[in-house]
Parts: sequence; structure tokens; C-alpha cells
Amino acid sequence: MATTASPHRSESSSAAAGGLVIFAAVMLFISGVLGIFRGIMAIADDDVFVSTPNYVFKFDLTSWGWIHLILGVVAVLVSIGLFSAAVWARVIGVGIAGLLLIVSFLSIPYYPLWSITLIALYALVIWALCVVKRD
Repeated sequence: MATTASPHRSESSSAAAGGLVIFAAVMLFISGVLGIFRGIMAIADDDVFVSTPNYVFKFDLTSWGWIHLILGVVAVLVSIGLFSAAVWARVIGVGIAGLLLIVSFLSIPYYPLWSITLIALYALVIWALCVVKRD
């Protein structure tokens, strides 16, 4: 008679997995709030942003502001779902972090250093949400 062993997770790996989800939730929340502020600054035509006349992806600053504002609000809402360890929030979190990463890449000419910082932050969020195994 053959016996099958069920996969057994140690308590330390479960704690580490939970820690990564909490890390991703906090980082997505912080970056979402910062995205909201960045969107408000762009909508208000703040002088913080650089004007680049010959950029391939031509959007005016107000359009970028609305994009950042909407994605920032969605990121904050998804991060709240991540705090409750919902699987849907992990899936949507990877998607929204990917979209925010792309938007930050496309807005490099307007605010280069901050855009590159956010790209690294979103990459960490995607990594943290993807490395955790499903229960």
C-alpha cells in the first residue's frame, strides 16, 4: 500500500510568504499615494516637470496627470485588498504594478529620477507578489 505525503509548509516559509505580501501591499499603497500626488501635480501644471518637445509618446502633462491619478487610486484600493491576503488582489496587484511600471517608463522625460525610482519600486512589488506560492 502506497502512502502519499501531502505537501507540508513550514511555519517559517508561511511567515516569509506573508511578509512578502505585506511588503508588496505597503509598497503598492505608498507608491499609489505618491502616484496620486504626482497626478495632482501634473493636472495642476506644476513647474516641477520637465518640458520635452521631441518625445516619441506625445501626451500633454494633464493627460499624464489623469493617468497617474487613476492608476494611483486603483493601486491604493488593490493594496487594501492585499492586506486581507485576497488572491484576486495579488493577481490584480501584479497587473496594476505592471501598468504603473510602463506608465513610469513612458513618463521618464517629464520627471526622470522619480520615474526610474518608481520603476524599481514597482518591479519589487511584482517580484514580491509573484514569488509567494498559493496556499
